[in-house]
Parts: sequence; structure tokens; C-alpha cells
Amino acid sequence: MGELTGVTIGITAERRAEEFITALERNGATVWHAPTIRIVPLPDDALLRAATEDVLAEPLDFTAITTGAGFRGWVEAADGWGLRKRLLTSLGDARLFVRGPKGVGAVRGAGLREEFSAPEESNKQLFRALADAGVEGRRVAVQLHGSPLPEFTGALREAGAQVVEVQPYRWHAPADPALVHELIAGTLDGRVRALAFTSAPAATNLLNLAREAGTYEKLLDALRGDVVSACVGPVTAAPLEAAGIRTLQPERQRLGALVKLIVAELGHDLGHQSPPSSS
Repeated sequence: MGELTGVTIGITAERRAEEFITALERNGATVWHAPTIRIVPLPDDALLRAATEDVLAEPLDFTAITTGAGFRGWVEAADGWGLRKRLLTSLGDARLFVRGPKGVGAVRGAGLREEFSAPEESNKQLFRALADAGVEGRRVAVQLHGSPLPEFTGALREAGAQVVEVQPYRWHAPADPALVHELIAGTLDGRVRALAFTSAPAATNLLNLAREAGTYEKLLDALRGDVVSACVGPVTAAPLEAAGIRTLQPERQRLGALVKLIVAELGHDLGHQSPPSSS
């Protein structure tokens, strides 16, 4: 028996879900998996290819990298289109600003070197440094991850930058919304002790689906009450925090650290029912 035996945890991730589930189950948890988003396969993403070609159309002055996974996915997709070398050359000629160590690792793994890395791994810090560098009249590529960041890209445009937004890993509605509504029902009736989130779009779409189903206010009450909301970091937590939901976040924004935090918070929390069998 593990420390989470008897504890049911809902996870909303699609990406790296198997790894997350295995880690929780290794600690004894029952995992209720209901992806709230669906990822568009990068090589098939026509919008990503169009944005990449837009980046390559003219020289760049700056590039902002928001996630290591998004950057690596972008480069891999470009490789499939025969554009990898041109893309890395273009990015290497620009001043690279990165949001934290995972982005730094991805950038250096591609043979590039960053000028700035946000110490607190926050978009706010990243884009403030970029604006302070002087973007007026400059061409800036911004690698997004999952969803737009209009509060930051809009500020760059207001400062006079020409912004090219590149969005690897665009999210769409989940393949099976019924699974999400079952997870919400289990959260409302006490079967689910905690929900775990690894991306802001997943958190946002859970709330959106609850709103569409008429269960939004009840879900908020549950998440503001006894149900724990565990998030991998502040970017992921932002949609929940904006709705008045308190979140738990590990000091290091890593999946392993999130699992350890959940174990520490919920270890030996027994007596909660598991989700009904799908058989």
C-alpha cells in the first residue's frame, strides 16, 4: 500500500498523462483521467507552418521562448518540413529571451544561446525584460504554448514592435467531453479528493465545460472547499486563482515535484471512493 492508497485524484492532462498516472499510482492513488483538451499534432498544424514561414520571411531582432516543450516541438515540426536549419539560423541571429531553465535547456540543446532567462520562470518577468530591451521598430517572434498571451503580445505591439506569434501545441475541445463531465460529477459528490493540472488551457477548459453544463458554481464551491487543486506552477494555476480557487504549487515547476507535493499533502488520506468501473 502506498501513501495515497484510498485517495482518488483527477488529472486533466493529455500530454505526458501516462507518466503522471504511473507516478501517482505508484504511490497508491486511484487516478481518474479525463483530458480537458486535445492537442493538434504539430506536423499537421497548418497554422504553425504558416507562422514559421512568416518568421523566416524577414530577419528577427528578438525571439521570446515561453516553454521548452513548445520550442522543441516547433523545431521538430520545422525539421519535418525541411525548415529546421533556416529556422535555427534565423533564431540564432536574434536576441533570445527565455522563460526559465526548461526553455534554456531546449534552446541550448538546439545549439543556440539565450541572452536572458527569467529567474522566476514567469511570463511577466520574461516580457518585462523584453520590453526593457527596446522593441520599438523591432521584429519580435513570440513562441507561445497552447493559448495566446494577448496581455503580453499586445503590450509589445503598443511599444512599437512587429510581433509574429508562433503557437505550437494548440488546444482544441477534448475528444470525449463526457469523461470530463463525469470527473466534474465525481468532484461534486466527494469521490475525487484532488484535481491536478499541468497546463493553463486544461484548467481553463475544465471551468468552461462546467459553465456550459451548468455546474460551474457548484464546481467552484467544491474547489474552494475540500477538493485540492494541485498545479505544476503559477502559469498553470492562473485561471484557477482568478476564479478564487486556492492552489497548491511545488517550488520547482516540474512534474516530479508536483507528484511529491500531492503525496505530502494527501498522504494517508483514506476513505475516499474510487470512480466507477468503466467495464
